[in-house]
Amino acid sequence: MKCIAIDAFGGPQVLVPAQRERPVAGAGEVLIAVAASGVNRPDVFQRKGNYAPPPGASDLPGLEVAGRIADGDAQAMAEAGLAPGDRVCALVAGGGYAEYCVAPVAQCLPVPAGLSDVEAAALPETFFTVWSNVFDRGRLQPGETLLVQGGSSGIGVAAIQLARAAGATVIATAGSEAKCAACVALGADHAINYKEADFAEAVRELTDGRGVDVVLDMVAGDYVKREVELLAEDGRLVIIALLGGARAEFNAGLVMRRRLIITGSTLRARPVAFKGAIARALRERVWPWLEAGTVRPVIHQTFDALQPGEGLPSGAARAHALMESSRHIGKIVLTWGAA
Repeated sequence: MKCIAIDAFGGPQVLVPAQRERPVAGAGEVLIAVAASGVNRPDVFQRKGNYAPPPGASDLPGLEVAGRIADGDAQAMAEAGLAPGDRVCALVAGGGYAEYCVAPVAQCLPVPAGLSDVEAAALPETFFTVWSNVFDRGRLQPGETLLVQGGSSGIGVAAIQLARAAGATVIATAGSEAKCAACVALGADHAINYKEADFAEAVRELTDGRGVDVVLDMVAGDYVKREVELLAEDGRLVIIALLGGARAEFNAGLVMRRRLIITGSTLRARPVAFKGAIARALRERVWPWLEAGTVRPVIHQTFDALQPGEGLPSGAARAHALMESSRHIGKIVLTWGAA
């Protein structure tokens, strides 16, 4: 099969077309003929040598795919209501940048009615992450307020829409007026340009000093101190990335007095059973929103995975260059000729 491999750790240029043996599905797994693969920030970290695949996972990048089931564990498929030829999207621990990818049956979901393979490939990594962190760990409830840091990112656009659909008020931050406008168009009640205003002061003003109930933080670093200070009583801060650094100082006295929770998680190395539980929750709660159009994937741009251009050896490399530029709003997706 054709795939995209990491030739050496470094910039986007290390993502090169390659040939690999087609993987074989094992017990509890399916083989997916991939039509489209989502591009995510962890792929960039892996390319740079900062995010190694978990033991047993493919060394190829790519954490989410969509396509048709080509083969797999017949009993596991039957128990899940799946069969060869079905269109599915799946969360994987690696190997998504390829024409074929193995995925646990428990981490596969049917492509929502009305969605293309490109749109479906934009769902698993972001929707699994948002559900696990905002709703499971953050326990966001209807009527509460969520602050989304980086509202125009793939995670951000999913978090805005899911929180709004669940009945929460949403405040988002973004780095330009155009990105702020996009956040509002997706359902955010307010959007703050963090390059023009102090987000913590703006949040306090928007909430009449009360603060927010949940913060979804992809920055960490010195953001943590300000986020702790703007959490309402019994508030929850959920950290899912460290773009601003891993070290933080904050007022522990506020954590005690306001009964705050600071938590965080990573998803890639969690067991299949854990991810399968998230998949079932998404199928029950979120898939109806997608099929009704209440929530929709936001695709910024697609790239032919193997097609070189702009001085780079592959479409995957061009996709990574775009992601690192932070010019995108929503998701970047690779195609493999069948999307």
